[in-house]
Amino acid sequence: MTFYNRIKLTFAIALLAMFSQSCTDEDSLVSSEDLVATQLQRGGGQGDRQGGPDGRQGDQVSNINSEVTLAWSMLFLELDRYAKGMRPTSTARAIAYINLAAYETAVPGMTGFESTSRSIPGLRINENRNRNINYQLALNACYADVMDHFIINLPDNYEAMIDDLETTTEESLIDGVDQRDIDASKSWGTSVARQIIEFSKTDEAAEAQILEAQPLSYEPPTGDGYWTYSADQERALFPYWGSVRTFAIAPEETTTIPPLSYSEDPSSSYYQEMVEVYNANNDARSEDAEELWIAEFWSDDVEGITYGPPTRQVSIANQLITEHDLNLEESLHLLLKLGLSLNDAAVSTWKYKYEYLVMRPNVFIHEFIDPSYQTNLYRLIPWPNPTFPGYPSGHSAFASAAAGVFIDFFGDQANFTDNSHDGRTEFRGAARSFETFTDMAAENGYSRIPLGVHIKMDCTEGLRLGYEIADAVNGLRVRRRGA
Repeated sequence: MTFYNRIKLTFAIALLAMFSQSCTDEDSLVSSEDLVATQLQRGGGQGDRQGGPDGRQGDQVSNINSEVTLAWSMLFLELDRYAKGMRPTSTARAIAYINLAAYETAVPGMTGFESTSRSIPGLRINENRNRNINYQLALNACYADVMDHFIINLPDNYEAMIDDLETTTEESLIDGVDQRDIDASKSWGTSVARQIIEFSKTDEAAEAQILEAQPLSYEPPTGDGYWTYSADQERALFPYWGSVRTFAIAPEETTTIPPLSYSEDPSSSYYQEMVEVYNANNDARSEDAEELWIAEFWSDDVEGITYGPPTRQVSIANQLITEHDLNLEESLHLLLKLGLSLNDAAVSTWKYKYEYLVMRPNVFIHEFIDPSYQTNLYRLIPWPNPTFPGYPSGHSAFASAAAGVFIDFFGDQANFTDNSHDGRTEFRGAARSFETFTDMAAENGYSRIPLGVHIKMDCTEGLRLGYEIADAVNGLRVRRRGA
């Protein structure tokens, strides 16, 4: 069993233990504590890069394996499914700050890397710390604090999983470590977490919106072709997110291609794109074959069933970390870049969504093509569309914002199989394989057409914008000169 699948098993068993009340033979269940300990002892299939006390200041983070980071990243996948009202924009923001905090916790021991405070305006990290830092213990403390802060609206039983993972991981790491070093390491991780949290609070635009994702104060302008809502649950989601802090590129620094002009003329390009969605959606459902598989495989839209579209890219990153046998240093660098790219993609995409206010296809199709039309998303959620305008597509932008980072990190020849939804039965989640990251992002964007919720121009522009943002993130300097 691969390390990635062992971690998935850890959380499956933890959830089983959490919700099962009928098991009388306690010895028949493998505990999550035992599994975490086993993962750390085995080194996760990552050669000689073992955990434990090897993460001190005197040792390099490149000599440590990535189990602690992967365990916390896997927990994030689980929690995001149930964090009500976060997705997709505040989820992308959470991914950025969580991985920024982790990177800053370990960067003093990362050869050739430097703090992001040199490139992120306003960020300052107090580096007052003990020399004997165990970076895995420090990271464990850091992850617990930032996840508890940035992942909101969790049911109590899922909130408890954060404390459980912190405790079990710490117990697996402290054997043979001096108590003073344990305390110093935990203190350092907690200190960085709190500094990142305080820095995040200075982004007043985000802090206000997280608490009111669908503000009653926002009413979209009206006009031909404009997006609107028909019920309170469809009200605009995060309509002011374009004012939130970015890390590498602000929305006004990005380029934009205006959408096709609205038209009710059947010969127009706009109308024909609506016809394309109508046919693709209906054909996918009637054929019940690969097109519907593609649509549902990438449809990370449903709270309680799937994680959100930015978190889907974290799932892919977790698999790549395992597949490429990345050490802790490499893993933190990858997740840092991914988080920053997803955050900036969310901000720019949402700015343009509410600037252009392009309607969703089902509204147009109901009026001009077929009043009985239903999207293929409708069977999974209680209303037919995501609750925000269509142009550009958020799924597409997140896909290419991640793909651009992956290409910069690994090259484009991926030969990658995405097992993100392995074992799911509520929808078609069987693994799909891709020769390149470019192909994977393109399929993610295209999937929104047979799902019935976007026209082609939404997806094309989302993909273009995401790559532009990834280029900016890839240009951020976190490696020391000459490294």
